[in-house]
Amino acid sequence: MMSFDEFMQACFEAAKEQGCDEAEVYSASDERMEIGVLDGEVVKICANSNSGLNLRVMYEGRIGYAYTEVLEDVESLVRHAVDNAKVIENDDVHPMQGSCTYPSIEKKPNPIVDMTDDERINIALNLERDILAFDDRVNRMSRCELHSGVRSSHIRNTRGLCADSETGYSYIFAIPIVRQGDEERSNYSLKFGPDIMDYNDFIKETVDNALMTFNAKPVASGEYRVLLRCDAAVDFLDAFCELFFADKVQDGLSLLAGKLNKPVASEVVSIVDDPFEADYPRAFDDEGVPSVFTSVVENGILKSYLYNLTTARKDNVPSTSNAGRFGASSPIGIMPSNFYIKDGEKSYKELIDELNTGLIITELAGLHAGINTVSGDFSLIAAGLLVEGGSIIRAVEQITIAGNILTLLDGILAVGNDLRFRLPEYGRVGSPSLLIDKLAVSGK
Repeated sequence: MMSFDEFMQACFEAAKEQGCDEAEVYSASDERMEIGVLDGEVVKICANSNSGLNLRVMYEGRIGYAYTEVLEDVESLVRHAVDNAKVIENDDVHPMQGSCTYPSIEKKPNPIVDMTDDERINIALNLERDILAFDDRVNRMSRCELHSGVRSSHIRNTRGLCADSETGYSYIFAIPIVRQGDEERSNYSLKFGPDIMDYNDFIKETVDNALMTFNAKPVASGEYRVLLRCDAAVDFLDAFCELFFADKVQDGLSLLAGKLNKPVASEVVSIVDDPFEADYPRAFDDEGVPSVFTSVVENGILKSYLYNLTTARKDNVPSTSNAGRFGASSPIGIMPSNFYIKDGEKSYKELIDELNTGLIITELAGLHAGINTVSGDFSLIAAGLLVEGGSIIRAVEQITIAGNILTLLDGILAVGNDLRFRLPEYGRVGSPSLLIDKLAVSGK
């Protein structure tokens, strides 16, 4: 089997011979270790590795892709890419990034990645032990796992582009089962990043979230003032993130079309895409475009969409370095880097005080079936807490919240200072807690 450099050069030579104007290779790999423990014993230890290479060619003004997991048979790979280009019917221009320099990125060290398997196992065992010991009502664990790995990518093209990236990652997740009387409840929590060994706050939050769900019941249907807690708020923003993607706007699939420099949210809301965010920085996107900070919404005013090179060309603007792929086998689309609502000034407790009487939403379900990303409408199963006079009264479940994303954004009264991110998969989305003036709630 050829080395990556040998295979790349052979692809470029074969592409030229077959009449391609330009060619690019994108190689990606992910090596991960998953460790699961239960009742003080290791129940899962699994090492996974996957890698692949995507060839992109420009043939007679059209783009074509081909994918392989084995660095062999260059001629067939190039021919496949050319054949795909020939059947493309649209005339979109797909530029390739040329030779460039990249911003200096300082990544936080991730000690988990360099540990031995035994050291990782001990972390998982200690985590389970400490969760079980945290509160007498923790009856047992459903799952307790530690995942870690290294993702790398390499991009080369005939225009002189050379971009290489390697990122180590780790996260823990746990599902404790708590018991009161004859009733049992559980809660799923996850912590990502290089500081996961400092997990005391994670344990407290995980157990407290499970305990607060006892004696839950619906509330009466009506309009309620709502505090969307950060973990629910980030799930909500993630579900609607693609409204800000330039390809959706250009294809008429986003209600943000035609709204640049117009209000789309309350003036307390600012949204950014920040590839330099300290916990998950990157120097370039999946087209090799150097990373840039993008202010998407400033004090409620829509300032920019998220662009890759193709969509930026259509709107005659620079790329915002948001090209992304769902893996090496996928074509280039648009993805966030670190896309989030900026922190406000109020603590979670201060937001509860300002809520006074209403609902705290802590969980959302049905995010795929219950939202329409074209119209912005949503109807989602929810759970949370009833608040009266600034005090939490009881748990709430079996309710549905409904509305429209723009109405919700416009109705945000205050933003918390508790920014939280989802696990980075295809980009990373984050939000603090959001106090909303009113939402329609269906209950009993």
